[in-house]
Amino acid sequence: MAAYKHGTMDISDHEKTFAGFVKFTTRTVIGIFVLLIFLALVGA
Repeated sequence: MAAYKHGTMDISDHEKTFAGFVKFTTRTVIGIFVLLIFLALVGA
């Protein structure tokens, strides 16, 4: 087994994936709030 050195792993793909997940989640939550406000105003 090769010796592992802490901090040597390339995590750029992980960071991009996490940033995409956060952006998707944020936009989805905002969309849900807009939908709820719309439904409250329309009275559906």
